[in-house]
Amino acid sequence: MRGYFGIGVERISKAMNLGALLRSAHAFGASFAFTIDADPRVRQVRYADTSKSGEHLPYYAWPSLEAMVLPRGCQLVGIELTEEAVDLPSFRHPMSAAYILGPERGSLSPEVLALCSHTVRIPTRFCINVSLAGALVMYDRIISRGGFIERPALPGGPSTETPTEPAQKGHGRRRIRSQWRAGEGPNYAAPRDRTALGQVDVEDED
Repeated sequence: MRGYFGIGVERISKAMNLGALLRSAHAFGASFAFTIDADPRVRQVRYADTSKSGEHLPYYAWPSLEAMVLPRGCQLVGIELTEEAVDLPSFRHPMSAAYILGPERGSLSPEVLALCSHTVRIPTRFCINVSLAGALVMYDRIISRGGFIERPALPGGPSTETPTEPAQKGHGRRRIRSQWRAGEGPNYAAPRDRTALGQVDVEDED
């Protein structure tokens, strides 16, 4: 999958939520994670982050919004329930993005929303846990940008059978004998007593 993404939270206060988010970010292949003005108590993330993402995923603990530094070209995407936000299932994810969520029992600050290139909302009846919201956003990115086979029209997975061409109508069936005969090319002209169809020889079977 082309591009990269990071994910973070503004003013998060619970270590278990941050730990769960970091573990999900590690699982979904995030390039980095971050917090802005986090509560000092969130440092005890090891109890929820059982994958030890800190050994595999860069984590930036920025003390303020002014201290945040994103890679050039990386678009900040706010996850928030606002009237102007785009529903997540209808959102096209940027190739390079940093997703930011609001704190528990709170929302993204107006200062953060002002910096966001896009604002996205998860279509739920009410707010959900911040770590769960982050996992849903990352999952949506993966299924929309991961190059997976399109879902079939009927229930179940995509067919693994090789499609077969329908039988030809008319006198007999046509069989492809060979694509090129030895020493011949695409400009080869067959003798008058044979059928020439450009790239292939075709003959009828009775």
